[in-house]
Amino acid sequence: MASQDWFDKDFYKVLGVSKDVTEPDLKKSYRKLARKYHPDSTQGDPAAEAKFKEISEAYAVLSDKTQREEYDQIRAMGSGARFQAPGSGGGGFEDVFSRFGRGGGGAQQADFDDLFAMFGEQGGGRFGSGRFGQTSGGFRGFGGPQRGADVSARTTLDFQTAVRGETITLAGEDGKPFKVKIPAGVADGQKIRLRGRGRPSPDGGETGDIVVTVTVRPHPVFTRDGLNLRVTVPVTFTEAALGATIEVPTLGGDPVKLRVAPGTPSGRVLRVKGRGVVSSKGTGDLLAEVQVAVPAHLDDRAREALERFHELEPKENPRADLMSKARE
Repeated sequence: MASQDWFDKDFYKVLGVSKDVTEPDLKKSYRKLARKYHPDSTQGDPAAEAKFKEISEAYAVLSDKTQREEYDQIRAMGSGARFQAPGSGGGGFEDVFSRFGRGGGGAQQADFDDLFAMFGEQGGGRFGSGRFGQTSGGFRGFGGPQRGADVSARTTLDFQTAVRGETITLAGEDGKPFKVKIPAGVADGQKIRLRGRGRPSPDGGETGDIVVTVTVRPHPVFTRDGLNLRVTVPVTFTEAALGATIEVPTLGGDPVKLRVAPGTPSGRVLRVKGRGVVSSKGTGDLLAEVQVAVPAHLDDRAREALERFHELEPKENPRADLMSKARE
């Protein structure tokens, strides 16, 4: 920047602050304007780009304590002053501007790092380096190729497909089919990302992704519990009381036999190892929850038999603990 610019440009006005602005308020105002006029937000608007450079230039001076003092002193002289080349009898004001336009940027690295972080960058070079707007270098990422947009898609799977995994075919936005590998154990609501299968970048950058949201239809018998499968298994009163060996269904396979111990109550869970979801994360189990089925219809003989059993059964009150605990 030429030295005369310090007379011609009102950096306080550019940033919309007063001359006695504090450092925190100065930074706050700068960051607000930088967000508004940043090229990533204005998409190639030349006027916004020029404004952004002007804002950055102003902040580079006012955020530096020494330069701000020099700027205030020179501005106090009035805009009528002019500078002469060394040796022409003029004052030594050239030294004041020696850091501008002669190899240094004058910007405080920490403050610009904040700006880069605000837009997703990690550090970077300084403004005024002559590389403004390039895809790499002084201001990394500014003006660089944009990533293509992601494309959203949805699919509904039956329960067994979601558990076992499968490669399916979906129709893209352009009507063309594309394949999606469904991993074993995919859950309802889970998203599958297909890298580089989305919309292309408008200027040669990275292609976007396809993001597929999965909906899983409920199963009439099985439910998911992480990698485990759950199933409710009804047993008769006599099976639960006397014990029995019963068959339990498995998902897409042959049933397995389970031993119900005598006196098994409703709600007890019997485990079948390794018959749950088989995935890259591990293998789950089949959890069979026993539910005692009470007969809804009894003939006379069955009723008489139960009445005789009632006379002979132990005189235990299964609700005794419940009543005592309720009084606590």
